[in-house]
Amino acid sequence: MRSLLALSTAVILSVLSFAPANANAKGYDFVDVLNHWGKSARLPKKGAQLGPRPFYLVDDMDEGYLKKTLKQCAKSKSIFVKSDFSIGHRGAPMQFPEHTKESYIAAAKMGAGILECDVTFTKDRELVCRHSQCDLHTTTNILATPLGDKCSVPFTPADPVAGTPATAKCCTSDITLEEYKSLCGKMDAANSSATTVEEYLDGTANWRTDLYSTCGTLMTHKESIKLFKKLGRKFTPELKSPSVDMPFEGDYTQEDYAQQLINEYKEAGVHPKKVWAQSFNRDDVLYWIENEPRFGKQAVFLDDRVYSDPTFEASQQDMNEIAAQGIRIVAPPMWALLTLDADNKIVMSDYAKYAKNAGLDIITWTLERSGPLANGGGWYHQTITDAINNDGDTMNMLHVLAKDVGVLGVFSDWPATTTFYANCMGLK
Repeated sequence: MRSLLALSTAVILSVLSFAPANANAKGYDFVDVLNHWGKSARLPKKGAQLGPRPFYLVDDMDEGYLKKTLKQCAKSKSIFVKSDFSIGHRGAPMQFPEHTKESYIAAAKMGAGILECDVTFTKDRELVCRHSQCDLHTTTNILATPLGDKCSVPFTPADPVAGTPATAKCCTSDITLEEYKSLCGKMDAANSSATTVEEYLDGTANWRTDLYSTCGTLMTHKESIKLFKKLGRKFTPELKSPSVDMPFEGDYTQEDYAQQLINEYKEAGVHPKKVWAQSFNRDDVLYWIENEPRFGKQAVFLDDRVYSDPTFEASQQDMNEIAAQGIRIVAPPMWALLTLDADNKIVMSDYAKYAKNAGLDIITWTLERSGPLANGGGWYHQTITDAINNDGDTMNMLHVLAKDVGVLGVFSDWPATTTFYANCMGLK
């Protein structure tokens, strides 16, 4: 753990905000709080710490049965507990730098029963937690360090006269694991109008915050497994599509990469029932089903065809074919599972109906990633925009996903919301 003297006021505040709820009553001092947060990574035996946001969302809902039900739950329920329905998407990146130790611990404290490490590899073929192989220029401080010279595309400032944006491209495969571990995690953002590195790194959206972003602790995949075990959480690693040609350097194949991910769970003694390995590449999922069937039973096909393939149209035949391949779980974005009926009511889509009819389970993504919903919610709500006009509509959408579509779980950038809902509705 970093020296206490090196902690900034922002980090101190973040630590205190997640101290045990009964810290004062038990006489905890500041060192106790630090140990609780960083060194032991232990959580209270009972209860999740939800903070005010879920209750704000309920207050913001339009009047109706669901709001009444959730408000009654908020008043009557004294303890909220973790739930596997609540999945920490990259941790809790609404306010914490994604895929950092701090983000993962925050998500666990909010009751996420499952945590996600997006997996990619370094130049020396070590697996690390990053959403993309080539996102270090927006998610870390690499450009502000000497390692910026090793980036695939070093920083180039914007040219206001020519009208060209600032550019950079820094990949985990550009650097070794040791170099990777020397970096600090930051909120995923960049200022494309920047003429300096400092300006480029200063692009966090105004509805997020840099308060907890002083120096996020980057993690390897193995470290994430160890941490999640200590936190008593389950695992959903995503094998990210390589941004480099495969086989990497001629002999590291896609199959090697997919197998390496599973091997690290086997080496750590993690039971396959606690792991939901994911990939957008269907061949990765089929590889696990064929070569690691115990892990393949819960392998998740992240279905991006709904937006990446202009010719894609959901059908019963397509879903039946997916199921016939041995895939048991599909995971499209939330909007693909929802539509509006003639009364402008949120209902499940044909995609969801076909998947359920084929016997497929469903997981979906990503709640609390769109910022304020007053203007329809953006990309993640595109099929139900006309029914979205306030932040409280988050709960209406979540209710349809849970009760009508029957999803197994929902990825969220702020898992307190999904934890609250799961507790109130009795979801495990």
